[in-house]
Amino acid sequence: MIELITALETSWYLSPSWGQTIPPVEVNLLERVYLRTTKTFGYCCGIQWKHETWLYSIDCGKEILHATQNQIIGTGELETLNVQKPAFVLGERVMLCSHDKGTKQRLILGIGLVNNSWFYLVELVSPTLTQSRTISNRFSLVGEKSLVRVNV
Repeated sequence: MIELITALETSWYLSPSWGQTIPPVEVNLLERVYLRTTKTFGYCCGIQWKHETWLYSIDCGKEILHATQNQIIGTGELETLNVQKPAFVLGERVMLCSHDKGTKQRLILGIGLVNNSWFYLVELVSPTLTQSRTISNRFSLVGEKSLVRVNV
């Protein structure tokens, strides 16, 4: 029975809600964008899959705003920051180094730049049928050193 639960969890974590083909992103990380809602410019410092669409984090200098693809216009210009390229890409399969129970394989569901370091959004806990009082968010930002690339 334990093997069946582990197999079900593995299938869950490696079956993205976008289906077989990952949808294209509207703008790239570090791309300068125009926010239609606030009529300001910023740059894309994060992308995550949420509510069946890509949600973009836009650094506007004094604040970080979140927008959908319909609320931004990409300029094609990249912001010049002294940071390395992200080690992983959206939709990539990785292994959690520190996760101690159940399956460790996950998909990268988001990437964000925090204090000049890249962090990756993964689903830490599978959904439950009952409401949990201890876990309010199943997803977490994880640093590069906590992940290992899985060769498929």
